[in-house]
Amino acid sequence: MDEKSSKQASQVSTAAPSSSEGGAAAARDNGAVGDASKIENAPSVVDDQSGVVIPVAGEAAPSSYSMLEPRMKKVYGAYYKELYYTPERRVLDPKVQELISLAASLVANCEGCLDGHMKKALALGATKEEISETICIAAAINAAAMIDLSDRSAARLGLNHFPTHPTRKE
Repeated sequence: MDEKSSKQASQVSTAAPSSSEGGAAAARDNGAVGDASKIENAPSVVDDQSGVVIPVAGEAAPSSYSMLEPRMKKVYGAYYKELYYTPERRVLDPKVQELISLAASLVANCEGCLDGHMKKALALGATKEEISETICIAAAINAAAMIDLSDRSAARLGLNHFPTHPTRKE
C-alpha cells in the first residue's frame, strides 16, 4: 500500500459529516429514501486538499443493481437474457460474442463486466492469443476515441498544433 492509500485508509471515518457538508439533508433533497443515520454514518475519507468528505464503500459491497428500481432490473434482465441466453436467435458464435463483450467491458471500464466476460470467454475456449488480440483492439479503439475527442476539441478551439500539411516557409 502506498503512502497516500495508507493515509486515506487511516482517515476512514464513520462519523457523520457536519451540516455544512450537506450530509443526509443533501441526500434527502436528491431523492434518497431510507434511514438517514445510515447515510450520515457511512464510512468516508477526507480529501487532503479540499477537506471534502468523500463516502467510500464499507466492508460489504452493495448488491449488484442495488440502485435500480425492480422494474428496471427486470427490463435489463430480459435484455441480457435475450442477448446472451437465447441461442436460437444468436447470429454470432458464443466465443466471438464474449470476446466482443470483453473488449466493450474494457472500453466501458466495467470491472464486473470484465471479470464475467473473461470467465465466459475462457470457458468457451478463447485462447490467450485471442484474448490478447481482443485487449489490443479495445486499446486501439479507446486510443482512437481520445484522438477523435481531441481533434473535435481542436476544431472547436481553432487549434492545429501539428498540421498534416505544414505551411512552407519561403
